[in-house]
Amino acid sequence: MPLKTINAWKNLAAEERGAAVALGNFDGVHRGHQQVIAQAAQSSLKRGAALAQHTPLGVVTFDPHPRRLFRPTEPAFKLMTHGQQARALGGLGVDLLYLLPFDFEMASFGDREFVEKVLVEGLGVKHVAVGFDISFGRGRSGSAELMKAYGDAYGFTVSVAEPVEGGDGEKFSSTAVRDALRDGHPEQATRILGRPFAIEGVVRRGQQLGRQLGFPTANVEVEDYVVPRLGVYATRTRLPDGREVPGVANLGNNPTTGIVETRLETWLFDFDEDLYGQIIETDLIAFLRPELKFDSLELMIEQIRKDEQAARGIVAPTF
Repeated sequence: MPLKTINAWKNLAAEERGAAVALGNFDGVHRGHQQVIAQAAQSSLKRGAALAQHTPLGVVTFDPHPRRLFRPTEPAFKLMTHGQQARALGGLGVDLLYLLPFDFEMASFGDREFVEKVLVEGLGVKHVAVGFDISFGRGRSGSAELMKAYGDAYGFTVSVAEPVEGGDGEKFSSTAVRDALRDGHPEQATRILGRPFAIEGVVRRGQQLGRQLGFPTANVEVEDYVVPRLGVYATRTRLPDGREVPGVANLGNNPTTGIVETRLETWLFDFDEDLYGQIIETDLIAFLRPELKFDSLELMIEQIRKDEQAARGIVAPTF
């Protein structure tokens, strides 16, 4: 069945309770997160087989991210929108996404209160899968070991996923993804995520200078995403109809033609359709160079043509 998003934990319908769940923030749904979800999925299948009925697979996470409540002035850090998260989880077979409101009531719960009120009374969980470094409850007092103890006390099973890393010791974590992006290494982020980091948003009308110069761009605001290293990237963009179009994009503030809020301006190769008002999703495939301020439009155009050739060699090679 298609994934269902539930934005509450009180007074749920019977079909929204009784799942085997993975608990965590799951920003990025990276390969470490996928290991936690796989353990919940294994429990879901075992319970379903034993009871001869489907046990839903659920993911429990929070909106907004707790960091937003406790550290509201920190720079944006998200790796995906809720829509991207739901699609990624649906692709892993998740039935129920519990996108729980992280408000002052939720923040006030101690670890036992959270388990008792939210997981047991609210969601009626049958199994909880967590990462080895899970923390939950007021003051982040809860741990994986405590969750096991609460499972014994309240009658649900618990599994703990060990750390996941690449063969070269590369850590699979949301922090590692953010660090790779900020350092201008999208290919490292891709290895950890299991897919390219992508910025999704509504195409806004810009200065339209690119169209006048011969390379029209689709402009998307970065908004709540972590801001990768500013510069030029080889890209692939998914359109609302499912088509993927290679291109080259500048992520930055447009210092040559007038400073703007940080945005992604993507030139889609061999494409000339109106995308204004549509939602597109652009993968950052490879970092080509830092953002530059040019002394003239002629110099900027010359560099863009070089960027085009470099990007085509990566995302649209011809043989």
